[in-house]
Amino acid sequence: MRTVAAISTPYGKGGVALIRITGDEAVAIAEKVALRTVKGTLSDAPSATAVRVTFEDAGVPFDDGLATVFRAPRSFTGEDVVELCCHGGILLTQKLLSAVFTAGAFPAGPGEFTRRAFQNGKLSLSQAEAVGGLIDAKSEQYLTVSLLQCRGALSEKLQDLCGRLRFLIASVYAFIDYPDEDMTDVSVEEMRERLAAICRETEKLCDSHAYGKAISEGIPVCILGKPNTGKSALLNALAREERAIVTAIPGTTRDVVKEQVRLGDLLLNLSDTAGIRESEDVVEQIGIQRSVRSLEEAELVLAVFDGSRPLEEEDLEVLSLLKSHGKEEKTVYLLNKSDLSEDPSVRASLPKAPVVISAMEKTGLEALEAAVKERFGQVDTASLGEIVVGARQFAALTKAKKHMQDALHTLEGFSQDMAGLDMEQALQALEEVDGKTASDEIVSEIFSHFCVGK
Repeated sequence: MRTVAAISTPYGKGGVALIRITGDEAVAIAEKVALRTVKGTLSDAPSATAVRVTFEDAGVPFDDGLATVFRAPRSFTGEDVVELCCHGGILLTQKLLSAVFTAGAFPAGPGEFTRRAFQNGKLSLSQAEAVGGLIDAKSEQYLTVSLLQCRGALSEKLQDLCGRLRFLIASVYAFIDYPDEDMTDVSVEEMRERLAAICRETEKLCDSHAYGKAISEGIPVCILGKPNTGKSALLNALAREERAIVTAIPGTTRDVVKEQVRLGDLLLNLSDTAGIRESEDVVEQIGIQRSVRSLEEAELVLAVFDGSRPLEEEDLEVLSLLKSHGKEEKTVYLLNKSDLSEDPSVRASLPKAPVVISAMEKTGLEALEAAVKERFGQVDTASLGEIVVGARQFAALTKAKKHMQDALHTLEGFSQDMAGLDMEQALQALEEVDGKTASDEIVSEIFSHFCVGK
């Protein structure tokens, strides 16, 4: 495999910049551009120890810095790795990278360092994906989850499930090969109990995906209501800045205003929509159509009602939209304007108990946060490493759960051998989560989203 190099620090001016080289020729290539300031070469440098060097291009010095050699297999990629640290000027960094290419290295592709770590058995696929999570994390909880998964928390859980499932499959093989010898170690009843336990733990991993997505990508949220109920004021309160225009004039918001905000541990991808009402204004009509599209795409709806006055026809239209689009179970009903006296008829007219807030006074937001967390799950901090974040992982686990459920159904009325195929397919799906059976296309797709130098 050819030796590659890339800048591993962000582009731009800074105190220092780092260029990473990996491959069989990493040390030899680095020696051509990095000369130790004391007697010896980089080949003589102790592993995992930074040494002072002078960087040269065609024999002409242009900077002083540090070089660190990590020898295979005890390196991030499992190959020989050299990290060159220079001063962080844009021209200077590019000059050093160019000198490394001239010395024989090739440009690294997106995520190539992490991909080589995966291919060389230094990381599982879930650990590799967690590296991206560490870099992309926008919440403390996602950062913690990513760190634990980088250390192998999810991989260890998957290995445990796979090991227990392999044991049951081996017992099935024993039954198939020696049906009259009673060679199997597991009775049908015991197999059913063990498989059911594995299935429950797999289902728990699947259930964690809603929370995992909420702390990593964010929940698509539609703020819905008739004009002048305080939707834009709510957006501003959650964003902690004046993102949307707020006036007493109904219909101020005519387009969808989008903002990503943090609500506790969760990320909300908010869409403040045009108020739902009949309108002759062409521009407002377009805004209302976009409001409906936002509703269709939302995984959570914040339905805002003015708690100080009885529901009107436009409020009923909002309730009708929620019902016709099947969003009632995904809706948190909000009684806004709690700073005014509440009309008791409003609460009684809503399908579920509402959360009482005042968007202008920024009160009741803690209750709103609790309602959203209840819907998207709160996890035990001891199991943060077993949160499923990615859609790929969730899809594979869902497939594994389905095959286990099929196997359990088969065991209700048939012998172990009839359930064996479903258990094998469940095992294959579980192994796909950590990359053991993932196709090259899936692996390539994952690493294509990594930045160069990662």
